[in-house]
Amino acid sequence: MAGGKETPRQKMINLMYLIFIAMLALNMGKEVLSAFGLMNEKLEASNVKTTENNLAFLSGLETKASENNEKFGPLLADAKKIKQLSEEYFAYLEGLKQDMMSNVKDPQDYQVMDMTDYLDQRFFKGGKISAEGKEFLDKLVDYRTQISAVMPEELAAVKSSVQTRFETGDENGMVEKRDGTKQDWLSYNFEGYPLIASYTKLTALQADIKSTEEDALKAMLQGQLSSEVSMTNYTTLLEQEKSAFYAGEKFAGNIVLGRKDASTKPNEVNLTLDGRKLNEGTDYVIEDGKVRLTISAGSAGDHKIEGNLVFIQDGERTEVPVSSTFATITKPNAAVISADKMNVVYRGVSNPITISIPGIPDNNVSASAPGLSKQSGSKYIMNPGTGRTVSITASGKLPDGQMIKTSSEFRIKDIPRPSGSIRGETGSAKMGKQNLEISTVGALLEDFDFDLNIAVSGFKFKVPGQPTVSVNGNKLDSRAKSALNRASRGDAVQIFDIEAYITNNKSYKLPKVSPVVVEITN
Repeated sequence: MAGGKETPRQKMINLMYLIFIAMLALNMGKEVLSAFGLMNEKLEASNVKTTENNLAFLSGLETKASENNEKFGPLLADAKKIKQLSEEYFAYLEGLKQDMMSNVKDPQDYQVMDMTDYLDQRFFKGGKISAEGKEFLDKLVDYRTQISAVMPEELAAVKSSVQTRFETGDENGMVEKRDGTKQDWLSYNFEGYPLIASYTKLTALQADIKSTEEDALKAMLQGQLSSEVSMTNYTTLLEQEKSAFYAGEKFAGNIVLGRKDASTKPNEVNLTLDGRKLNEGTDYVIEDGKVRLTISAGSAGDHKIEGNLVFIQDGERTEVPVSSTFATITKPNAAVISADKMNVVYRGVSNPITISIPGIPDNNVSASAPGLSKQSGSKYIMNPGTGRTVSITASGKLPDGQMIKTSSEFRIKDIPRPSGSIRGETGSAKMGKQNLEISTVGALLEDFDFDLNIAVSGFKFKVPGQPTVSVNGNKLDSRAKSALNRASRGDAVQIFDIEAYITNNKSYKLPKVSPVVVEITN
């Protein structure tokens, strides 16, 4: 009856069931033991083959690293670390297996390997896991953790398989049995099992080690190859029959893909410019997977770069031919006008402007605009007047008599509002009375592209509870100091209506200067 005590009759029936199951086990146990033995043979043969494959992979990777250490060196270092960890754990398991078979006369007579005492005595004592059992678990967990740590984040799938292959139960190391009860992982997998079954389980762990090593190395190599062929490593290049075309002429060229990779460097560079050999350092440098030319454009006309780039791949020499032309042109078709500071000019400021026409001497170039004056060569100064824009026109005559005339429009902006400052600090500051008495009141143009000398000629000074004091100059006078002496700690003293001017342009009226507030600290 469910939930009650078993009767003597029920106990007898249960005992008969157990005897019946044991009799069945005796009849089929020998075949099961043999099956474990055959499975172990297949696993060991597979381990030998996988070991050979992994060694061949490492050998190939070493060759790649010797040819291009920047690209394959880090990959080889990780591969060697994985190999070292795998070999150490594999050897530990192999030592256990040899000890298990030390008293077995015929290692292939699987039907007699039904004893359970070897691991039961080694891994368990007094119903608990022994020190050697804990060591077995620790080595499994250490291998799982260290192998996962070596792998880069991109190998998430391989890391996941490592966790699955070498799992040791839930977070408490327990495994749920068929009846719903829980048992520690080591007892569940090794306690009470026949010798050949435990032996085969250890071989299976070794197979998982070899498979993990193989999966990791393959995934790392595939990731490197995928990176090499990724479209992000490509750029577009323009192939054209010649480097310059005349107006109205039909353009002839092709857009092609070119691969760029900072770790791909030629082993040799053999280039000439118009027959002259180019030398590394003076004529070109190798950077970011490119041969960057540092040559002069030379005289007017067409110039040809020829030669080859040599790459060593798998021990073989591969030559990539180079044949390109470029043209050096002197004849311009437009003037060049640019502001030295920005695309605007400021009212009240002497704005430097560069005006030139390629191919025409500066003394043959003329430029005109309201407020524009020539200094020397191609250097001009613009002092804009009223309005919001100004147009600068440059003109000159080419050697063939053709006139070039170009206009460019600039925006005119006012100088931005200065910020009041005390001791170089704007907006607000904290200081003691003595420091404030000797500090200088100033006005600053923050984040402005011109360095202007701005001076302060006066300001107003206000202490809470005291009358406002008008001060001439840029420091507190006696009346302001007297008011300051009556200020208390924490009072906010205001400096406002700051009168400022540009020292070399006093006629320009600056926008109203923003105030500054000082918190008294004593």
